[in-house]
Amino acid sequence: MIDDQSKPTVDADAALASVERLDFSLEYRGASQLLTSEGKSLLALYSNTLRESVKLRARVLDPMRFRELLSVLFEIVESDFRYVPKDRSAYLAYQQLKKQALSMSAWQAQKAFFEWLQRADPNAFTALDPVLSVHPDQLAFEVFSKDESTYAKLGIDWSAFEIEGELEYGTSNVDFSRTLFDGLQRMRSYRPSVLSIGNEPAPSAEGSIISKKATPPASWMRAFLQVQSAATLPRTVLSLAPIDLYNALRQLRMNADRKRGGRAIRIELVPGERPRLVLEPWECVLRTHGEPFRGRVAQVVRVWGRRRLMLLRRLLPFAERIELHLLGSGLPNFWLIQAGPYHLSLALSGFTASDWAKAMSFDLLLPRSPILAEATTELLGVLREKGRASFDELLAAIPKLDKSSVNEALQQACQQGKLVYDLQCDAYRYRPLSAEPLDLVKLEFRNERERVAYDLLAQPDAVKVSSESVIFEQGLELVGKVVVASEKREYRPVLLLSDEGMVRKAECTCSFFRKNGLKQGPCPHIIALRVAQAREEAKRREGRAGGRGRVTIESRTYVKRFDDREELVQLNLDRKRLKIRWGRRGEAMRLQNLVFNENGGARDAYFAHVDRLEAEGYLDASAT
Repeated sequence: MIDDQSKPTVDADAALASVERLDFSLEYRGASQLLTSEGKSLLALYSNTLRESVKLRARVLDPMRFRELLSVLFEIVESDFRYVPKDRSAYLAYQQLKKQALSMSAWQAQKAFFEWLQRADPNAFTALDPVLSVHPDQLAFEVFSKDESTYAKLGIDWSAFEIEGELEYGTSNVDFSRTLFDGLQRMRSYRPSVLSIGNEPAPSAEGSIISKKATPPASWMRAFLQVQSAATLPRTVLSLAPIDLYNALRQLRMNADRKRGGRAIRIELVPGERPRLVLEPWECVLRTHGEPFRGRVAQVVRVWGRRRLMLLRRLLPFAERIELHLLGSGLPNFWLIQAGPYHLSLALSGFTASDWAKAMSFDLLLPRSPILAEATTELLGVLREKGRASFDELLAAIPKLDKSSVNEALQQACQQGKLVYDLQCDAYRYRPLSAEPLDLVKLEFRNERERVAYDLLAQPDAVKVSSESVIFEQGLELVGKVVVASEKREYRPVLLLSDEGMVRKAECTCSFFRKNGLKQGPCPHIIALRVAQAREEAKRREGRAGGRGRVTIESRTYVKRFDDREELVQLNLDRKRLKIRWGRRGEAMRLQNLVFNENGGARDAYFAHVDRLEAEGYLDASAT
């Protein structure tokens, strides 16, 4: 009899082996841990001996706040919100190892665990240990989650410590394990606590070395770099009170998600009014208590992955101020939380499970060149000297560069892991992510199909969007035409995108799609169609900013909230046709279909409706 259960395991192993990975060597002279003696606590954090030396010894003035912030970081590192089927074999093996390690010291047990894990699961180390930087103005930790969706930076001002001895500035990795997390929970406010950072061995681990080899997939590192560089893009900023985030988390904790009805947080922004948070699918409206929105344009922004905000629950009692930075619906969003001298920046990707179509749309905002430009080299030299500098300071430091050149150079440096943009102080910091240069060839594209797609886009008239049709309650249907000269073939990819930019349907006439469907990801022609449409949409937005005369295809959704209901109006302009749908949210919509003799007449009618709705106080809720 053939065991059918063995086949998926073999396929899974083959899939893991085929994933392109990056190799990072980490070496510590002991396991980071909390040592308690004579009524005092010593938190020893060991840095990577294979990188530059960093050193800090200081007394922690507020041990409770310090404990809770580091605990939040650990939960972010360990977080993985992707669905994983249950498998108890690894857990049982781990329990057996724990029994064998009862008589070992902390560093011996951790070293034995790493050795066992390296033998049993070579792909276990899919994330780097936290990046630690000792800057002239603060101590900083950077982490990224296993599921490639959450980035966090914790900056601690030196006013939170009483410094003992000299500081050694630099950047390294720090050993951050479950042993350390368990030790952190034993920190108390009545017990003096000292923080020690460096690579000197512990007295109980003299001459011992803990070696780890992190092998994160290229997609993990790529996402890590992109979420950081996204912070440099234009953002909508609003202020919230800590109680607002608490109310949102309470609603999520008390109510389970539903399979249908939406899982987003809709943020309604009206100039001069405090923002409103609407939790789907319950349509729970939370009126915030922060500052009024200072933007000029009323809008509605939808963000996803709200369950990841639960990672902040231990921080809320200490939070004093919260800022939310938005790039747009379905794009990364940033939560900046201040707790005295502690500053946490939490960046969430648009979706917990990275949606390839939306992700590629975001990629268009970022440079792709793997070659270090001359301007980038000069900026790195300035920042290496200063440690931290704002955009204006960098512009003044290199007068021969204009704003666009400086911005492009900074984006490239962030993409290559040389710099990090600090939202809290609106400045760039020199922080090399690794001791060795990153393999940018592996990071430039997700896979070979994406590379082929961009090669097609570089050829004139090879990729065209033949038609765009808005299908009610489904989304935007794209029909493309892709001509591959080398094959002397023409392909017809079709995409159906939801209002949030996620793919609902994808088809193509090529042999790759007929053989695999979407099991191995989209074919090059589907990728090329999606990117071509995103580029055209970007041009349309520029055209709208410059005038309405050239608009021929556009869709907008407007909403207006009343006491007991929310009214929706959807406008769809498609050359000579204008479709108008309106009604209450959750109910059947009424439809009016207008056909004109020329594009100009349809366009004039479309913008007349736009002006009327905005004058009546409707908010633009179109996905951006």
